[in-house]
Amino acid sequence: MAKTKELSKDVRDKIVDLHKAGMGYKTISKQLGEKVTTFGAIIRKWKKHKRTVNLPRPPCKISPRGVAMIMRTVRNQPRTTREDLVNDLKAAGTIVTKKTIGNTLCREGLKSCSARKVPLLKKAHIHARLKFADEHLNDSEDNWVKVLWSDETKMELFGINSTRRVWRRRRRNAAYDPKNTIPAVKHGDGNIMLWGCFSAKGTGQLHRIKGTMDGAMYRQILGENILPSARALKMGRGWVFQHDNDPKHMAKATKEWLKKKHIKVLEWPSQSPDLNPIENLWRELKVRVAKRQPRNLNELEKICKEEWDKIPPEMCAILVANYKKSLTSVIANKYVMFCRGVKYLFPSLKCKSFYNIFDMHFSGLFVVVILSLTVQINLPLKL
Repeated sequence: MAKTKELSKDVRDKIVDLHKAGMGYKTISKQLGEKVTTFGAIIRKWKKHKRTVNLPRPPCKISPRGVAMIMRTVRNQPRTTREDLVNDLKAAGTIVTKKTIGNTLCREGLKSCSARKVPLLKKAHIHARLKFADEHLNDSEDNWVKVLWSDETKMELFGINSTRRVWRRRRRNAAYDPKNTIPAVKHGDGNIMLWGCFSAKGTGQLHRIKGTMDGAMYRQILGENILPSARALKMGRGWVFQHDNDPKHMAKATKEWLKKKHIKVLEWPSQSPDLNPIENLWRELKVRVAKRQPRNLNELEKICKEEWDKIPPEMCAILVANYKKSLTSVIANKYVMFCRGVKYLFPSLKCKSFYNIFDMHFSGLFVVVILSLTVQINLPLKL
């Protein structure tokens, strides 16, 4: 709703005079052509403060030094809660509410967001991801066209709808109106597990996993789906199969089965679901299924397979064509901390210049130059 124009002081004084003369809100509203609620607010303010002009805004309760302190805290620890900041200011002698903290952070350009969930990466995982990205960064698009991507996912009966918000009035029992509720089932009864694959030419077969999948079941799924999918997608000779490093995938029997079938496997870094473009298709599938609102698990399976086949090949081709961006982001993250250090030494340089240097594959030489300059000008170097 757009903000309405404020009434002038003369009009406000006239409203008060008419009220003193004994006129009611509705009579004044008809005479002046304004809303009744507006007159009520003006008269209540006059009764309480004996004035019709707006009250001056109180000064900010948090001093500039306090603002700098909470900004420094949030910058170093983004997960800090408003209650923690209230306690920090209270210890410093300033008593404020959590709402004041929130308003202050908003004025400083910050907003509260949900933290993104990412895989837990150890040093070995980071090195493996960087190695994979470095080895395949310059691969042509034709190489990725020959890859058959695969993965498993869980499809929930109510899926994306389970997190949807609703608009409703604050009336009694309005919260439990069927239009304002999301059906729920007991844990474990409202989802199915799916295995699927795709390539740049389109989606392959989609298979429902019944029960707990072990190595034998995984090999059975591959036997029933992987080669038929490759033939249907016309992968041709020299195609490569991709799956993650799940223990069932990396079992000795599974490796021997793939070798016996003469299926080449793409070496994959652990803890890297973000590098698999099929995750984008899973999201697309869940959005499509949620729109059709399945009522039971059998209907959920049927709808999943129907919507999976409806995903256009053009979408698959775009995901594969843009795969290089995922590899570039992995390599770029490697230099974030290094760029901050160089920015401290050379404030006039821009991070974009650093990435250009790294793209020219002079990163090692650049590090040596920076270290040499640091020693020569006797600047402290924090490692």
